[in-house]
Amino acid sequence: MILSTTALAFALIPLAFSHPLEKRQNALPPVNSTIDASVLQLALYLEHLELNLYTGGFVNFTDADYTAAGFPPGFRENVGVIADHERVHASTISTILSNAGYTPVPPCSYKFPYNDPRSFVNLANMITTVGIGAYLGGGSLLTDDPALLTAASSILTVESRHDAYLRTGIGASPFPTSFDTALTAVFAYNLAQMFVVSCPQQLPIPILPKLNFVSPAPPPNLQPPTPAGTTLQFTFDPSTFLVHVEPSAQLYIGLLNMITNVTFVETTSCGDGCVTAPVPEGAMGVAFAVLSTFNGGLNGNQLSEFGTLAGPAEVVLS
Repeated sequence: MILSTTALAFALIPLAFSHPLEKRQNALPPVNSTIDASVLQLALYLEHLELNLYTGGFVNFTDADYTAAGFPPGFRENVGVIADHERVHASTISTILSNAGYTPVPPCSYKFPYNDPRSFVNLANMITTVGIGAYLGGGSLLTDDPALLTAASSILTVESRHDAYLRTGIGASPFPTSFDTALTAVFAYNLAQMFVVSCPQQLPIPILPKLNFVSPAPPPNLQPPTPAGTTLQFTFDPSTFLVHVEPSAQLYIGLLNMITNVTFVETTSCGDGCVTAPVPEGAMGVAFAVLSTFNGGLNGNQLSEFGTLAGPAEVVLS
């Protein structure tokens, strides 16, 4: 049975009123600091993006399209359910911000590079992984009220279920790593920019020069994992660097993956604005690469504050 997003929304109405309205309003946590508000604004920014993405994945393809692409029965319907989850997430975060006197960041206009169900799901895996990383990274900043951290964590676990379902649909492992990768606000925000066409309001977060991941393409069904030593190729525009870098300077790729410290690997030039670097031992799942002149000694926060020349770029390894 095809279930539209509108029908899903109406189906949830009885649940919304199964408890007194006053209790549901009081259950929303407070925002006690500008840091809390900034974390929530970024979360809302990403929820708007995911809502637009999943709505398109539901509206732009039919059940027959998903079946022909090899997805199991009911997959499109569940994409619609995910879209409704993102709608609820965005609405809830907006209400929390508004209750605290903050103006919620509005949605942007987006453009997503997919043209069939499989390319949509591959892209959704990448974007949802960014959202998971942002919630993980932002959670450490929500120290003013345990209820707010609990609320954010409850969204994070649902996002992880979404991603596991997507990965299973393309024949990949639903849990490719022992740990997920946390992202700073700067890195998560910059990763979102590749899909943003225009925004009525941007967040006060620095925009970094772009790092483009060129090759190799992710393995079919994301299996087997890309082996250590595989050459990764990246491109960038040196004229956009925010600091001066000598053309002869040795550059490095800093790879954020799981909960380990950043792994730095030496690059080899493949032309102006082009470098290659090997996949380090132990890297798997989805990693995030940045270009740097540092060859070690920085954690993810320091790398996003002052150690990045370009990036991050998302690298799907398994």
